Amino acid sequence: MPTPWLKYFKRSPQALVQLYCFPYAGGASSTFRSWAQALFPTVEVCAAQLPGRAERIFESPFDRLGPLIDALSAALYPSLNKPFALFGHSMGALVGFELAREIHRLCRLQPVHLFVSGCRAPQIGDSRPGIYDLPESEFLTELYRMNGTPKEAIENPELMQLMIPALRADIAVYQTYRYVPGPRLTCPITALSGLEDERISLNHLEAWRDLTSASFTVQMFHGDHFFLHPSEADVLQCLSTHLKSFSRT
Repeated sequence: MPTPWLKYFKRSPQALVQLYCFPYAGGASSTFRSWAQALFPTVEVCAAQLPGRAERIFESPFDRLGPLIDALSAALYPSLNKPFALFGHSMGALVGFELAREIHRLCRLQPVHLFVSGCRAPQIGDSRPGIYDLPESEFLTELYRMNGTPKEAIENPELMQLMIPALRADIAVYQTYRYVPGPRLTCPITALSGLEDERISLNHLEAWRDLTSASFTVQMFHGDHFFLHPSEADVLQCLSTHLKSFSRT
């Protein structure tokens, strides 16, 4: 049954593995539109469309991770009929990680691979003060300083007015999140980051290793926090390499 939570840009009946993608704060499913054409036909790309953006612009966005994970797991569960992988960038990486834990709790399924992009390991935490409840002018200033939102969006006032509610909510999801220790995942994890991302250190990435009993790798790409746009071809090559055993007939 169709659900507003999941966006398929190209249905692939021959797909052998599904790749579920979760965007950064304020992002929409369109972030991953080109991926459906670039990856193997046997990899079916499905992007999450969260409330408060695109065709769901008038829906209230979630501002806490727990309820968001509950809603996403309910939306994903009926479609988990073949091997699946999870990819999330920045806030989306936390979503992917906690969703993997919740799906395993509910039905003992695990992804074949978890890709966490542009995000420090959750057990490290972030000591920077919260910005999600600042007055608008201060909020926008901090967004620009943090490089947490694409520059093109911040410099478009009309677009920002539409994005601010979802941005505030998504940043609240990230900044109010508190990691709760639990069993390690049993799927491989790959942590991706930009070489020029001043927010994420190698130690932040290496700490993801402690959250799985399976293999772990770090992949670095040219670019800053939003490296997945200028380095898209290299990012997709990385995903293809890790998924090739599931995506070739």
